[in-house]
Amino acid sequence: MGDRSAGERMKKSVFIGSVLGLSVLIAVAVHADFVAIWRTLQSGGPKLLWLIPYRASFFVLFAVGWFALVRPVDERHGAGLGYLLWAAIVRDGVDRLLPVASVGGSVVGVRMLGWRGVATAPAAASVIVEIMLTLVVVYLFTALGLLLLSAYAGPSREFHRSLIVFLVSLPIPISMVVLLREGWALKFLHLMIRSIVGESEASRGTIALDREVRASLSRAGRLGIAGILQWVAFVSGAFEIWFPLRLFGHPVSVGGALALESMTQAVRHIAFLVPAGIGVQEAGLVVFGHMLGVSADMTFALAMVKRLRELAWGVPALVTWQWAEARRLRRAEAS
Repeated sequence: MGDRSAGERMKKSVFIGSVLGLSVLIAVAVHADFVAIWRTLQSGGPKLLWLIPYRASFFVLFAVGWFALVRPVDERHGAGLGYLLWAAIVRDGVDRLLPVASVGGSVVGVRMLGWRGVATAPAAASVIVEIMLTLVVVYLFTALGLLLLSAYAGPSREFHRSLIVFLVSLPIPISMVVLLREGWALKFLHLMIRSIVGESEASRGTIALDREVRASLSRAGRLGIAGILQWVAFVSGAFEIWFPLRLFGHPVSVGGALALESMTQAVRHIAFLVPAGIGVQEAGLVVFGHMLGVSADMTFALAMVKRLRELAWGVPALVTWQWAEARRLRRAEAS
C-alpha cells in the first residue's frame, strides 16, 4: 500500500511538473518570432550538425566517472566501460525524452547494471552517489556561472534573484552529503518502511543500500575522479552554446558561454520534476541570454538546436534499450 501511494504521489508530481513546463514553454513561444528563429537556424547551416558527434565527449566523461564508482562492486567485471557508455546514453535519453522526472534514467541505470551481474544494492548505491556528485558539481558550476554573469552582465534584478535562489538552496547539496555519509537518510527510510510493512525484504534492502552507499563514499580517490570528470563534462557543454552563437553571427566569449550554460543547467536541475526540462531550458536560455545581450529569438533557436541534439542521441538510445528489454523478455519466456 505504501509503495502504491508513493508511486501515485510521484505520478501527480510529474503531471504537475509537465503542466508547469508546458505553460512556461507556451508563454515563451507566444513572444517568439518564429520567422526570425528560422532565419537564425538557417544562418547556422549544416555546421550545426557537428554538435551531435561532439556530445559524445560529454557521455564518455560521465561513463568513465561512473565506471570508477562501479568497478569495486562489479565482481564479475561484466559492466565494462563500453557498456556503461551505452547505459549512460540511455539514462540521458530517458531523462530528456520520456515523460518522467529526472530520476527515471537513474532507475533504468540500476536495472541495466543488474543485467551485467551487479547486485541491486551496490548498483543503486553507485547511482545515488553519482547523483550526489552531480548535485555538488552543478552547484559549483552555478557558482562559477554567477561570478561570470556578474562580470559580463553586471548586477541586475535577475542576477540578484538568481543569487538569492542559489544561497537559499545551498544547504541542499550539503545536507545530502551529510545525510548519506552518516547514513541518516537511509536509516530513516528503513524505519519508515519497517513501520509500514514490518521486517521485510524491502526494509532489509535499505540496510544493505546504506552499507553500500557509505562504502562508496569512503573511496575518496574514486569519488574525486568521478567528480572531476563530471565537472569537465559540464564545462564542455559551454561549447554547445559558444559554437552555435558564433554560427548565428552573434559570437560570445568563452566566459559568456560558460555563464549561460551553467545557469541553464542550474535551472534544469532545480526543476527536476519537469519531464525533459520542457519549457525550463528554453526559459532559462531566454532570461539569462538577455542578460548577456543575446536576443530572445537567437536563444530560442539555440534551445531548438539543443533539443534536436537530444533527439539525435536519445531516440537511438531508447530504441536499443527497448530492443534489449524485449530480447530479455523473450529469453525469459523461452526458459
